[in-house]
Amino acid sequence: MRYDFDKLTDRRGVGSLKWDVPERELPMWVADMDFETAPEIVEALRNRAEHGIFGYSVVTPDWYEAYLSWWGRRHHLEMEQDWLIFCTGVVPAISSTVRKLTTVGENVLVQTPVYNIFFNSIRNNGRNILESPLIYDGENYSIDFADLEEKLANPQTTLMLLCNPHNPVGKIWERETLARIGELCAKHHVLVLSDEIHCDLTDPGHEYVPFASVSEVCRDNSITCFAPTKTFNIAGLQTAAVMVPNPVIRHKLNRGLNTDEVAEPNAFAIGATVAAFQKGEAWLEELRAYLYENKQYVRRFAEEKLPGIKVVPSQATYLLWLDCSGVTEDAGELTAFIRRDSGLYLTEGEEYGSCGRQFIRLNAACPRERLLEGLKRLERSIKKYEEEQGK
Repeated sequence: MRYDFDKLTDRRGVGSLKWDVPERELPMWVADMDFETAPEIVEALRNRAEHGIFGYSVVTPDWYEAYLSWWGRRHHLEMEQDWLIFCTGVVPAISSTVRKLTTVGENVLVQTPVYNIFFNSIRNNGRNILESPLIYDGENYSIDFADLEEKLANPQTTLMLLCNPHNPVGKIWERETLARIGELCAKHHVLVLSDEIHCDLTDPGHEYVPFASVSEVCRDNSITCFAPTKTFNIAGLQTAAVMVPNPVIRHKLNRGLNTDEVAEPNAFAIGATVAAFQKGEAWLEELRAYLYENKQYVRRFAEEKLPGIKVVPSQATYLLWLDCSGVTEDAGELTAFIRRDSGLYLTEGEEYGSCGRQFIRLNAACPRERLLEGLKRLERSIKKYEEEQGK
């Protein structure tokens, strides 16, 4: 391999959110990889830093071209430059959308279990969270379309937050599924915001489908959020894009992003994005292969040594959704016990909705040596938990 994903980089002492934990703890929670970003991006940042002046920045033409080229080449989505708006992050874009394109007291629909920050963007802005739980058959997830349409038909429901690919279950939504979602939302006058930040982190041999590429109906009734930040592990650089083909919706959202002061780049945001999409493809392909092997490693470990844990199959993201129902129905209690006992810091599934109560989310994006250490801690803690529970 050209790139070294086995390198154990010490992330303590640099202000890392993930690693701001006691010395004994091993964090495998927040969606932040323990790999150094592509050296091509580091070189671009170094060159910019060496310039020595960090005044106000603008969005340059090569930023637009980087997005258009990447999504056209890798994801078969033909965009126009005018559709794109810079934003400092996907979450700020979601919150701005909620504020600008819905009204206080209206419903924003989410498909749970889902990325927990969706709830914050809705609740903190005075809107109602409306859950349409996914169907879990003991192995895979699917959409309950009867429930979904019933809730979309509610006149108070005006926005749907779609997670594509889906976090935390790692699901890539099929084209037919997305088309049906788009048709139902258009029928009931519900705008779709598709969060596609994990789109490049698919397993080798798998491709995601951009919501806006499915049909004219989907394209003209949607807002899509993209970013290089998850893919290339540069979230701290605060750089993302919002794609809005519909000019009326785009005008409203553009005003919302500017009102919220999240539409201006810092001195490193543009150059890092351009370097990622223009020069980071080889790094990404090696990363995808490494992540896939990590995920397979977790599955094999669970099958051999964690009989009460089932790893839900996924095709995307580096996050694994662990069904703990063979150990306990209260995975929150189990997660807290594991952290106290072995220092392994995971995320309890109930953060992603009440239907996540029996699950734990594990971040497998780290060097394999670190992953193995985390799994060994998990094994020891679960054995001890079961002993204390009398199992």
